[in-house]
Amino acid sequence: MPSLFSETGLARFNEIVKPGLLCAFDFDGTLAPIVSQPESARLPVAVMRRLVALSSYAPVAIITGRSLDDIRNRLGFEPDFIIGNHGIEGLPGWEAHAGNYKQLCRGWHENLAAWIAAAADPGLQIEDKTYSLSVHYRLARDSSQAELFLRQLFARLVPLPRIVSGKYVFNLVPQDADDKGSAMERLMRISGARSAIYVGDDVTDEDVFRLRRSDLLTVRVGQTDASAAQFHLQRRHDMANLIEELIGRLRGADARNWVHQDSMIG
Repeated sequence: MPSLFSETGLARFNEIVKPGLLCAFDFDGTLAPIVSQPESARLPVAVMRRLVALSSYAPVAIITGRSLDDIRNRLGFEPDFIIGNHGIEGLPGWEAHAGNYKQLCRGWHENLAAWIAAAADPGLQIEDKTYSLSVHYRLARDSSQAELFLRQLFARLVPLPRIVSGKYVFNLVPQDADDKGSAMERLMRISGARSAIYVGDDVTDEDVFRLRRSDLLTVRVGQTDASAAQFHLQRRHDMANLIEELIGRLRGADARNWVHQDSMIG
């Protein structure tokens, strides 16, 4: 997976970044740093200001595992689109499945809470996002044992959830729910995007990375051979440079468009 700022990466970047672009981003680990307590995560002011500037030239979407109610309080601005719960919340018609998903997650939560309480490890934490669950084990006494223990618990749940692994977290979602990949494709149709860029950092983003579309550029924060992303950024701090590059190219395209229109009028 080459760097986005390599010769190959920049060539692809220049193909994709044009008027009609949709700019979509994951939140945790991509726009905001990973923190030990998920409730303390915030969008850095410098990134927020750049996203606001970017939204003057292209629609901006946030596609996150967090719930809509949770993520809105952490951004500091209003993107054009917010998709929550790994693709479940935010797209037209999602409410039709909300009641069923809520009931499923309530049952899973009740069982898991009882089983985890019996393990007596305060480092195992359940985050209830109404339509999905996230079970965190970053602070577990032994993360390897905790991972095995949790997988055994999940196998006992009825009905079985779709499990999406993350960084010291398991995300449990209904089997028939949208994932980030299907959400991204629907969002491109809804927005009328001519092209799109998506940036993420984790296993939860692989559903987007695995899409093979000539009009989509996928970028992973951090390099790994295990990812299907087309290109990578070396670290999260490179996000500021990426957004600046997007603004610069789109601003230039906008200026060229005005020059063209003026010449046609003249």
